[in-house]
Amino acid sequence: MYVMRERLEQNELNTLAPYALLSQNSRGRQYSDHQSQYRTAFQRDRDRIIHSAAFRRLEYKTQVFVNDEGDYYRTRLTHTLEVAQIGRAIARALAVNEDLVEAICLAHDLGHPPFGHAGEATLNHLTQDIGGYNHNHQSYRVVSELERRYPEWPGLNLTLETLEGIAKHETEYDISEVVGFEQSTRASIEAQIANVVDELAYNAHDLDDGLQSGLITPDQLAELEIWQQLCERIGWQGGTLDPITRHHFIRELVGMEVDDVLTETTRRLDELNPKSPEDIQHHHENVVTHSEAISALNRELKDFLFENMYRHFRVVRMQKRAEHFITAIFESHVQEPRLLPPEYQSHLENRDLHRVVADYIAGMTDRSALLEYRRLFDPLMRPLIAG
Repeated sequence: MYVMRERLEQNELNTLAPYALLSQNSRGRQYSDHQSQYRTAFQRDRDRIIHSAAFRRLEYKTQVFVNDEGDYYRTRLTHTLEVAQIGRAIARALAVNEDLVEAICLAHDLGHPPFGHAGEATLNHLTQDIGGYNHNHQSYRVVSELERRYPEWPGLNLTLETLEGIAKHETEYDISEVVGFEQSTRASIEAQIANVVDELAYNAHDLDDGLQSGLITPDQLAELEIWQQLCERIGWQGGTLDPITRHHFIRELVGMEVDDVLTETTRRLDELNPKSPEDIQHHHENVVTHSEAISALNRELKDFLFENMYRHFRVVRMQKRAEHFITAIFESHVQEPRLLPPEYQSHLENRDLHRVVADYIAGMTDRSALLEYRRLFDPLMRPLIAG
C-alpha cells in the first residue's frame, strides 16, 4: 500500500498555515490533464521541471565563471539546487507549501542563456527591436511554450500557481514580466520565498566562489560590517583563510540570512494576521523579506561584489568573450536561417526570425555555444553532418 494523493492533500490541509497555497485548491492547468494517484499537483510540477531538457542544460551554464574555468565553481544548476534547498527549509519553517516553493525555485533560471548575465545582456541588445531578452520571461516561455515533451500540448503544462510564481519572480537583478496574470496582486508567499532565497543564495555562493578563485581576499572584506560580524560569530582572528574556515564563513552567512528572513517574515505575518493566500497577495508590501538591518548589510556586500568581483578583469574578459561568441552566432543565423536546426526552422512561420534565433541560442550551454562558434568560424573544425 502506498500513500495516495488525497492523503497528501489532507496532510497539507492539516499542517499548513491558512495563507499557504494548497495543492487541492489549485486553479488547475492550461490544458486538461489527469491527476496523479500518489503526487500532489505541485509535486508533479516539480517532477516535470526536473525531467525537462532545459533543467539538465543548467549543468553547463555559467553562474559567474565560465564552465572551462574549473570544476569547483557554481553553475546555474548548482545555484538552482541551493536555492531550492534553502527555499524548502524556509517554507517548512513558515508552514507554507514546500512543494510549490521547490517547483518555483527549480524553474526560476531555466531561461538563462549561456555565459550568465553577459549572455543575457548580449541577447537583450541584439533583440531590442523585438522587445529585448529577459531571462525571467524566457523561463516562463520555456515551461509554457518551448519545451516539447508531450504530444497534446506545448510546454510542461504546469499549474497556474507555479506559472504565476515563475512569472512574478523578481529580485534586485531580475525583473518580472507578468504574463496573463493579475498585475495588481503580489506573488504568493511561496513565490516570495523563492524571490528572497534566490538573492540570498547567489550573494553567499558568489562570495564563496570569489574567495576560492582569489578574485577577492579577506583583507578586502575587512571593512564590510557583515564580514566583521561573521568573523565575530565564528571567532576568526584573521590570517590564512583555509577551505574549512571558508566553508564555515559561508554556512554562518547563510544561517544568519535565513534566521533574519524567518524573524522578519514572522513579525510581518503577526501584524497582518492573514487568513488566506489572497490576504498575502493583496497586501501592500511583501511579507517575506529581510529586516532593515540585514538589508543594509546585504546592500554593502552586493556593492562590494559588484565592484571587486563582477568587474574583476578576469570576469570582464570572460564576459567579452561571451559577447563576441553570442553576437557572431546570432548574426550568422539571422543572415542565413537555414543554419538553424529543422525544429527551429519550423517556428519561422509564426515567430519573428530574431526571436527564433534568440530561443535557439538561449537553449545552448556554454559548451555547446563554444562548439557552435567553432563549427561556424574555425576552418579546422569539421561541420556537423548527419548520417
